[in-house]
Amino acid sequence: MVAQDYWALSPVIAMATLAIVLLSADALLAERMFGGRRWGSKRALSWIAVIGLAAPTFFALNLWFGWIGDSTSSPVVYGSFTADRFTLFFQFLIIGATAAVLLASVPYLEQFKDSLGEFFSLLLIAAAGMMLLVGASELITIYVALETTALPAIALAALRRDGFSIEAGAKFLILSALSTALLLFGLVFLYGYTGATRIDEIVVRLAALPFEAGVPFGSLAVMFAVLLIVAGFGFKMAIAPWHMWVPDVYQGAPTPVAAFLSVASKASAFAVLMRLLYSLSGFETVAQDWQILFAVIATASMTVGNLMALSQTNMKRLLAYSTIAQAGYIMVGFAAVSVASSSGSTTSGPQSVMYYLAGYAFTNLAVFLAFTAIIHRTGDDTIEGLSGLVKRSPLLAVMMVIGLLSLLGMPPTVGFMAKAVVFSTAVDQGLVWLAVVAVINTVIAAYYYLRIVGLILFGETKDTEPIKPGTGEMAAVAIGVVGSIVLGVVPWLILQLIDDSLTIV
Repeated sequence: MVAQDYWALSPVIAMATLAIVLLSADALLAERMFGGRRWGSKRALSWIAVIGLAAPTFFALNLWFGWIGDSTSSPVVYGSFTADRFTLFFQFLIIGATAAVLLASVPYLEQFKDSLGEFFSLLLIAAAGMMLLVGASELITIYVALETTALPAIALAALRRDGFSIEAGAKFLILSALSTALLLFGLVFLYGYTGATRIDEIVVRLAALPFEAGVPFGSLAVMFAVLLIVAGFGFKMAIAPWHMWVPDVYQGAPTPVAAFLSVASKASAFAVLMRLLYSLSGFETVAQDWQILFAVIATASMTVGNLMALSQTNMKRLLAYSTIAQAGYIMVGFAAVSVASSSGSTTSGPQSVMYYLAGYAFTNLAVFLAFTAIIHRTGDDTIEGLSGLVKRSPLLAVMMVIGLLSLLGMPPTVGFMAKAVVFSTAVDQGLVWLAVVAVINTVIAAYYYLRIVGLILFGETKDTEPIKPGTGEMAAVAIGVVGSIVLGVVPWLILQLIDDSLTIV
């Protein structure tokens, strides 16, 4: 490796280094001095973690603006990693989600006093894996980065160490291993057919190979590879029919962990799938196959997620099914492959996906982190536990309502604009029926979202004790709410950033 390689990997290295620093600080704070006093409180770990995120943020900004050093937009580390603006966009998203979760989770984590160091370190290692994953441009690197992401996430899911948490962690481990095996088989099929592991070389060799008429994706080998790869990533993206783990893991895991998985893990999985599959979708002869595959997955995810959410009584399980439905809306953008566009745009599909993911990150973090503050003080994770919340914590209640309305897609929030962009992209690609299905699913979702809003604003509660979140919790939720509104009112701010980031098409 040369200096340029390390420079391109600098945000990832900084994140991993921060995790090691936290582990070391945790060990130091656990020791006692000669007088029997400890070196300090473990609450200092949270400040080290939050302030330390300035390092990967700086390195990512430096790569974007080119303040120091040369541009690193071309593949590095023997073609296995690409630090282009597409990668940096998602790295910013992951860093932001990590910072918000760390900021809001400190009071909640008081119940894990002996595990604070492990929590922060595992979270940062998982974030480092995700940052590596979004820039991976080689099959083996994708696999290694995915495992670096998955293993810490499994440990985080079981952090509470009670019966339900252990069960959730075990399910997460088993199903994660299964999905990884499917993904690995798909990557092996692709390598066996093309003899290459770098994505750019795979594209070149596929273009040189003959396509079999009447066979989906032009070859049985490519078809099997695509199906297995999509199945493997489908688990990480929480899309149907690979969604079975989501409700149990979200309910059993600590709420901040569920928030992190719902945003950062989903964004990283969508990013690497976009890089891989949009690179392969340039073959006009198989464009219809891509559309059909992603349209079917989008329909299944939207419908299953929304219908299952209708009967839920536990808020974390409802948000889990909401996450599945939201992934379905994002898959509508995947179905909009570029070659079928009536407007001639080659970026409308990726642009709609990235805009939706950015808006979803702000919105879902606002809802999840608001609920984290509530459940920490009430111990009640049921939907009925939110009844009359506006009387106990007016500001927190209003911010949570705004987040829920954004998930539903009500103007002027980013949820409305994101759905409008994705649905219009589907229509532009000739997928009018898919846009209609998505609109119907939005109407179904209105039932359970507005039900929660009604309980928060108009419900009665016997417990009148005020809920007083900490400054960090309110700041994290407020950032999510402000982002949800700003990106909805002035969407061109983020759309221009996305246009600058689209280096994969």
